Amino acid sequence: MSAVDHAVDELSGALDQADRDVLAALPDQPGLRARETGRVRAIGEAVAEVEGLPGVRAEELVRFAGGRLGVALDLAPDHVGVVLLDDAQGISAGDEARRERRVLDVPVGEGLLGRVIDPTGRPLDGRGRLRSSGRLPVQRPAPAIMDRDPVRRPLQTGITVIDALIPVGRGQRELIIGDRQTGKTAVAVDAILDQADTGVAAVYCAVGQRESSVAKVIAELREHGALERTTVVVAGGDAPVGLQYTAPYAATSIAEHLVARGRDVLVVYDDLTRHARAYRELSLLLRRPPGREAYPGDVFYLHARLLERATQLRAHLGGGSLTALPIVETQGEDLAAYIPTNLISITDGQILLSTRLFRRGQFPAVDVGRSVSRVGGKAQLPAYRGVAGELRLAYARFEELERFTRYGARLEESQRLQFERGRRVRAVLRQRQRQPRAVVEQLAELVAVTEGLLDDVEPDDVAEACARLHRVARDHGELRARIEGGEPLVGDDRARFVDILRRALADTGS
Repeated sequence: MSAVDHAVDELSGALDQADRDVLAALPDQPGLRARETGRVRAIGEAVAEVEGLPGVRAEELVRFAGGRLGVALDLAPDHVGVVLLDDAQGISAGDEARRERRVLDVPVGEGLLGRVIDPTGRPLDGRGRLRSSGRLPVQRPAPAIMDRDPVRRPLQTGITVIDALIPVGRGQRELIIGDRQTGKTAVAVDAILDQADTGVAAVYCAVGQRESSVAKVIAELREHGALERTTVVVAGGDAPVGLQYTAPYAATSIAEHLVARGRDVLVVYDDLTRHARAYRELSLLLRRPPGREAYPGDVFYLHARLLERATQLRAHLGGGSLTALPIVETQGEDLAAYIPTNLISITDGQILLSTRLFRRGQFPAVDVGRSVSRVGGKAQLPAYRGVAGELRLAYARFEELERFTRYGARLEESQRLQFERGRRVRAVLRQRQRQPRAVVEQLAELVAVTEGLLDDVEPDDVAEACARLHRVARDHGELRARIEGGEPLVGDDRARFVDILRRALADTGS
């Protein structure tokens, strides 16, 4: 290389380095960025057909005119079926639609407790912006099997019939099922209210509900001081169908953020019948093949992938738990209907609310014979186990004898005594709404009725007698601490407890 050529190379290198130094000294400038856009081919009330987005992915966000959002749910060769998350007004055929290159997500964090939001994270309570710790996708995989621990810890609901006979454990999926207006939401809300001293946070997800019903639940949570530890996710009956479809998944992601930090969270889905109907409507609008009752073929997967996210994490992952209480509505107590059957097979048991019991004034109207908890018994406090078996057996005998007496059958003396004992068991299990009972209060009335201490009390007076038992049981703090600490109520402890209850009833002239 000649000296001239060498000098030219050195000068070029120096100029290149100078250019790089100048560019590095400049502030960051917005550069050119490729943006994939398409056109709206057709628009309906809940879905839009978009052409010209060849790279769009399933569950990806699509933005329309006016900032309205949708989710790409149906990827066809010549168009994309987009489910709208906002009102379709203002979107017309021919409008531009562009990829957001991200999936639908929701804000998460402790700052969401006490707030009312929609599934996209927009506040609905008029309290300004959310204080979030980040965002999580609404569609997330369930924890792996090796990341889960067995369900061992109880989740007390404060409802005697549930805690004693159909117990729920932290990390369990327990279905609440029954006809409309039988108290399904009341049971779930009572479970939230009973977590005041347990440190369990809650997420209440309303899907397709009337605004007045949701407002009533929020007012009750606020009145009892539970709203500050609850996030309410609302996609009401007037909300776009896309939001109703998204709401349960968004609520679960909000809960999972707390679970990952070692918190125990209770999630109520109210209800998944309306959620399935919203998905059916979207699927029909997207021209997917209908199946049984016009539901698409993947409707089972719709709820399976949601409820599988309920879990008890292992200690090295924080040890948090997500307990799910999905609600499903039946017609005429038909448990063989499509959606109820699916959910019964997915969950770990069901609490069945009976129209027959509801009309008789039995609140909560739990049908003990057809309700079951497949996991919670292993997480139930040991003190319950000594009375739960006797109680269930006495109640089953009572219901059988009640059917006989309905047709005028005469009972033998032993059967009559069993029948009278059963009447008092039913009276003990009757409980007013929004009045959760502590563990020791529940055990006081359960031990009293199984030991026959209430046999001489008229069924109409059982509630008053139980109130006295509650007061006496609360006064014995040492016994209460041992029971709540997981010690069984057997032997001398049970005999002493029975004696305390017997003297309490005798001292009041019962």
